[in-house]
Amino acid sequence: MSGRPSLSPMLLVAALAWGCTKNEAPPQQEDRTLAKLRAEADRVGKGGAPSGPPQTQAPEEPNAGLADLATADEGASERKLKLPEPNDTKHVDTVAVKLTGLKSSHSVKGGKLSLTSEELFLRVQLVMQNVGKAPAPVTLEGARLVDPAGKEYAVARDAQITAGTRELRHTWGPDERSDVVLFFEIPSSAVEEGLTLVLPATSGEVRLALR
Repeated sequence: MSGRPSLSPMLLVAALAWGCTKNEAPPQQEDRTLAKLRAEADRVGKGGAPSGPPQTQAPEEPNAGLADLATADEGASERKLKLPEPNDTKHVDTVAVKLTGLKSSHSVKGGKLSLTSEELFLRVQLVMQNVGKAPAPVTLEGARLVDPAGKEYAVARDAQITAGTRELRHTWGPDERSDVVLFFEIPSSAVEEGLTLVLPATSGEVRLALR
């Protein structure tokens, strides 16, 4: 007989089991991954869109709102405002001044030019007539709007130029009468507030209530 000891039945079973473990198939996790890949390939082959990481939202264009306003139909944002009551005639020295129109809009247009703002352009129309017997120079460059909190808004010179309105310096001859349009750029919220138009005069400031 050989001198090598024989394996016991229990050790023999353990050895056989260990040998089978070394030769077994790849883990089931790998099988599931391959199955998913095959399923995705079949789906795309049938016309489906390839799957991928979620798309990130493109950053918002900072001037997108302004571009929308600029391409809107002409007059789409224009709003005619009710004149105040009472609407008294005031006098800038010998020139009588009366409010005849109020409009708000995001755009000002004149010929081929246009100007757009995310705020509002307030169009103030006045009729002015020299009721004196001598020429009367009036300078409207210093005209401004004042809200109830005391915040002031100067004449929007770019809007004046775009609209092609007359110069803000003018001398009215005796009995001369004409319309004057002033533009101001204001926040949308200010339209509904108690705005006052302030006009400079040699005798002191003249105030016309607009709202």
